[in-house]
Amino acid sequence: MSAYLDEVFGLGGKLAVVTGGSSGIGRAMAVAVGRAGARVVVVARRPEALAETVAELRDLGIDAASVPADLGDRVAVAGLVREVLDGYGEPDILVNSAAVNRRPPLGELSEEDWDLTVAANLTAPFLLGQAFGRRMAERGWGRIINVASQQAFRAYGNSGAYGVSKAGLVALTRSQAEAWSRRGVCCNAIAPGVVHTPLTEEVFADASKVRAHAARSMIGRNGVPEDFAGCVVYLAGNASAAVTGQTLFVDGGYSAT
Repeated sequence: MSAYLDEVFGLGGKLAVVTGGSSGIGRAMAVAVGRAGARVVVVARRPEALAETVAELRDLGIDAASVPADLGDRVAVAGLVREVLDGYGEPDILVNSAAVNRRPPLGELSEEDWDLTVAANLTAPFLLGQAFGRRMAERGWGRIINVASQQAFRAYGNSGAYGVSKAGLVALTRSQAEAWSRRGVCCNAIAPGVVHTPLTEEVFADASKVRAHAARSMIGRNGVPEDFAGCVVYLAGNASAAVTGQTLFVDGGYSAT
């Protein structure tokens, strides 16, 4: 049984790059793919948080490293690509979890808010997909997993540029799937519900909002980063070989109510 599970879900011998891997959902996903056997390179802006994450991964016996990069900066993204390829090799798995979450009311949204949000949340996944997805296709196997949002599908809580960028990310996922799935690269998105992470501290500071969101879910609670461990292992491995171009809602039924 364990050999069968390893064949279906195991990631031994794979290299995974996880952006936004130093906190929240990205960190939980980095731990999950690492515990499933992958070597992991985590990417984020803050070197201190990256160091803490790498230490945690290594304590779990995971072969882990980090590359600091500001994904809102195209030059930094290009540098990240070079550093990964030169230092660690060609990734088999790309998880785009990094995001900017500026959400003032739309009438107060500045051009700078817009540009940064789109650059980090949509352009960076495109650029990383172009760099790594084509190489995956040349080798005949790969996985791209983009972390989207409920706000890609519905507007609430000042979705603004954030919702637009995540809707674009869902569409990018389908385009990536169209381009590369025939050559063994499955590309999918994950849409979280309301999850307590550093990006959502403002929401979770309001107890009434916390209760309202939990009441809307079918499981009676809001999400936690650990909810995403199983789904990322599934989408990153052989179990999902016929799943591509899809958005998996991991939201406790929030989107079904």
